[in-house]
Amino acid sequence: MTRNTRLTLAAVVALILVAVGVLAFNRRDAIPSAETTGGTVEPTVLVREDSHRLTSAPGGRVTLVEFLDFECEACGAVYPTVKEILADYEGQITFVVRYFPISSHPNAELAARTAEAAANQDRFAEMYQLLFENQDVWGHQEEPQTEVFLGYARTLGLDIDRFQRDLDDPATAARVAKDRTDGEAVGVQGTPTFFLNGEPLSDLRKEDLTNMIDAALAG
Repeated sequence: MTRNTRLTLAAVVALILVAVGVLAFNRRDAIPSAETTGGTVEPTVLVREDSHRLTSAPGGRVTLVEFLDFECEACGAVYPTVKEILADYEGQITFVVRYFPISSHPNAELAARTAEAAANQDRFAEMYQLLFENQDVWGHQEEPQTEVFLGYARTLGLDIDRFQRDLDDPATAARVAKDRTDGEAVGVQGTPTFFLNGEPLSDLRKEDLTNMIDAALAG
């Protein structure tokens, strides 16, 4: 093989590797910003009859669903935006919370069970708020934060004996697992993941999201 032939083959191989790299990069990063990613998901999987609704709007014209992990820092960071949107659109949109605890977060599943145990006493919304607003206290601790969560239950005036039974009840863990299974079924891979009227969102800047909500309300 001549020197020129070797150089030509090397150049061809290099071009092929660059082309493969560009294609892989485009597949990984070709997610439109501040848009819906296209395609709706099965509504009965996205929102179940027993799914927790922080707000409900008559007619159900606009439904925003969040799959979340209470220990997820990104979920905690977007929480104030969600809170503002719910206040701005009070009575106009339905907001649904689904559990999606991440296995690498040591207290995520326990936090979800805490919220579910509070829901059994009709205090889901208050526990949701306490968990996010105190995330820096209990989050990313290796030891179980059971005592901290019991303290939140006492703050809310819950029946502690019932709360602790529900916290440890396999049915509570199964309820959390069902949400995660539904999330996986609709393509959730991380948190937070939002769906607006069944369409997954690729961004959650408040201005862009409010524009999409406004468009849905006007449609």
